[in-house]
Amino acid sequence: MQLSREDLKRAYRQMATIRHFEERVEKEFANGTIPGFAHVYLGQEASGVGVCFDLTDEDYIGSTHRGHGHCIAKGCEVDGMFLEIMGKDGGICGGKGGSMHIADMTKGMLGANAIVGGSPPIAVGAALTLKYKGTDRVAVAFSGDGASNQGTTLEALNMAVVLKVPVIFAFENNGYGEFTSAKYAVGAPSIAERAKGFGMPADVVDGGDFFAVLEAMRRALEHCRAGNGPYALEINCSRFLGHFVGDPQKYRNADELKAARENDPLARFRKSVTAAKLLDEAELDAIDADVKQSVVDSAERALAAPMPSLTTLTKDVYVRY
Repeated sequence: MQLSREDLKRAYRQMATIRHFEERVEKEFANGTIPGFAHVYLGQEASGVGVCFDLTDEDYIGSTHRGHGHCIAKGCEVDGMFLEIMGKDGGICGGKGGSMHIADMTKGMLGANAIVGGSPPIAVGAALTLKYKGTDRVAVAFSGDGASNQGTTLEALNMAVVLKVPVIFAFENNGYGEFTSAKYAVGAPSIAERAKGFGMPADVVDGGDFFAVLEAMRRALEHCRAGNGPYALEINCSRFLGHFVGDPQKYRNADELKAARENDPLARFRKSVTAAKLLDEAELDAIDADVKQSVVDSAERALAAPMPSLTTLTKDVYVRY
C-alpha cells in the first residue's frame, strides 16, 4: 500500500493524539476532575484511525462508550473534547454529554453511545438517508464483541442488507464485553462469519496494524460507495486497560496484559515505516513531542475553564421540530 509521507505523518499524529489524550484522561479521572465513568481507547488506536482515515465530514460514524478515539480519528477538536469530558462550559455538547455522549454533527460524528449495540441501528438510519439523497457517502457503526450479541445489532445487520444501504459495521473485538470474555459469551467463533450469514461481505482484520485496517476499510468503502450495500469488518485488537479506568482486571492474568502491551499499534507503525525508510525516528519523535504538549495545553485549559451557567440547565433538553 502506497501512502505519501504526509499521509503517514497524519496517521501517526492521529494515533499519537489518541494515545496521549487517553493517558491524560486516565490521569484526570484518578485525580477526580472527570465526573462519571471513563472508558479509554488505549491499545486500539490503529483501528479507529484506520477506519476513519479516508472518511470525510459528510460520512457518518456512530460510536460506543469507548468513543474518544473514534472522535479524534473523525476530526473532533481535542479542546472541546476535554471541556466536554470535564463537564465544562464550551464543551462540544455544552458539557452535558460527558465522556460517553460526545457528538459533533459538523464532523459527521453521530455520537458516542452508552447503550451496548446502540450504534448499528443509528448508522443504518443514517445510511438510509445517504442512499435516498443519492450520495456516495457512507455510515460506519463502531461496536464491540459484546454488542455483536445484541438484538439491536442483529436487526441492524439484517435491515442493512434488506435495504441495501451504504453502512460499514466495524466490530472492534478486544476480547471482552465489559468483564466477560468473548470466548465465553460469543457463541459463533467469528463475528465476521456471523455478519456474512446476513448476506454481506465481511473481513477479519488485525486491529494492531494500521495498514491492515486501512486496506480492509478501503475495500469496504469501494463496495459501499458503489451502491452494493453493507460491509462488515471484525477488527481484532488489544485493550490495554480494563473496561473502565480503575477496573482491577481480576479476570485477566499478567501474561495476557503483557501480550496486549506488546501488540502496541503505535510501536508497530513506527517499526514498519522506519524499516521501510518511509519516515525516520526523529520525525516520529517530533510528532510525539508536539502532540504531547498540545494535549497538555488542552487539558490545562479545560481544568481552568468555568462550569456551565445554571441558565443553560434547561436548554437543549428536548428537540423541537
